[in-house]
Amino acid sequence: MTLVTEVRLRRVLDSRGNPTVEAEVRTDDGGFGRGAAPSGASTGEYEAVEIPAAEAIANARELAVPRIEGQVYAGDQRGVDNALRGADGTEDFSEIGANSAVAISMAAGKAAADVLGVPLYQHLGGAFRGREFPIPLGNVIGGGEHAADATHIQEFLAAPVGAPSVADAVFANAAVHSEVENILRDRRIPAAKGDEGAWAPSIDDREAFEIMDEAVEAVADDVGFEIGFGLDVAGAELHEDGVYRYGDETKTPEEQREYIATLVDEYDLVYVEDPLDEDDFEGFATLVDRVGRDANGSETTRPLICGDDLFVTNTERIERGIETGAANSVLIKPNQIGTLSDAFDAIELAVRNDYAPVVSHRSGETEDTTIAHLAVATDAPFIKTGAVGGERTAKLNELIRIEANA
Repeated sequence: MTLVTEVRLRRVLDSRGNPTVEAEVRTDDGGFGRGAAPSGASTGEYEAVEIPAAEAIANARELAVPRIEGQVYAGDQRGVDNALRGADGTEDFSEIGANSAVAISMAAGKAAADVLGVPLYQHLGGAFRGREFPIPLGNVIGGGEHAADATHIQEFLAAPVGAPSVADAVFANAAVHSEVENILRDRRIPAAKGDEGAWAPSIDDREAFEIMDEAVEAVADDVGFEIGFGLDVAGAELHEDGVYRYGDETKTPEEQREYIATLVDEYDLVYVEDPLDEDDFEGFATLVDRVGRDANGSETTRPLICGDDLFVTNTERIERGIETGAANSVLIKPNQIGTLSDAFDAIELAVRNDYAPVVSHRSGETEDTTIAHLAVATDAPFIKTGAVGGERTAKLNELIRIEANA
């Protein structure tokens, strides 16, 4: 019957060495699932609230676990997630913490899939899931909030849009990551790695664009299919006192929009995430219109202008974006909103309104592979989960397995 009989919570380490919440769920018919919450460094103002892991665990044990054990069925995902919201009693999970909520939510989904004897993506997506698989976006050069003394733009992403398979795309991103290392070495530029495993050299954004362009072109020539690239600008982190700050240089909102549009044109960018501040819905709409037309004003194939901090996986903010025409893509992070049900609602709303969902990791990650299954279950066109690093390759290797066994 999948009645939840036990919920266990503990602290485990994330990829930055910080404590996070891990949950285990067991059912009366032997089902078992485990989920671990990620954590963001560049976080939106309107995200669900993450609280210290020890506090989140204590509060969830007191408030949420009694509402779940012996009360709800793991196979009823909305029942589990409604119990979590009811136990918390706030709009943003500030009582039990979004970190404990999402860990329990993911663990329950896995326990239900375990009882059925099916992969998690099949349990979540159902019998009529499509046959498409997401293109992984690989973070290969990074800065911003993810690395000190590096680029102002937070992420330079490889996008193997022409890859014939998930496996080909995954290995292409790793090859771009390796090629960037070779170029940096040739230029005698030392580089450590940021939170997500991307190279974090002490260079300006313009040189990063040059290196990225060169690396993508070299690998594309080698593998024989198209590889584009994209950006996570993390505009809210650059925005201060009404301007965008790139070190000593500032840009007005209008100048920022034109700067992004110029980059789209110059590098044929396929994806741009959070190019503007998280409250600038009108600016996003203006930018989408600008980059969706060529120099003569004719409509072109649009790059994805994706809202992360703009939307924070929240249906109310996504609805506002749809009404204003802000962005044309939504980043989906389950821990931003607290449960799998809420993440699904955000994806369904986006798809109904022709906004492309992009399922994403966080900078502080674990070996949990739920987002790989979520992306496949919902036919998301892209998934962001890094290019290298154990907690990143856990998701990428899971995508390869899913494709091979589908």
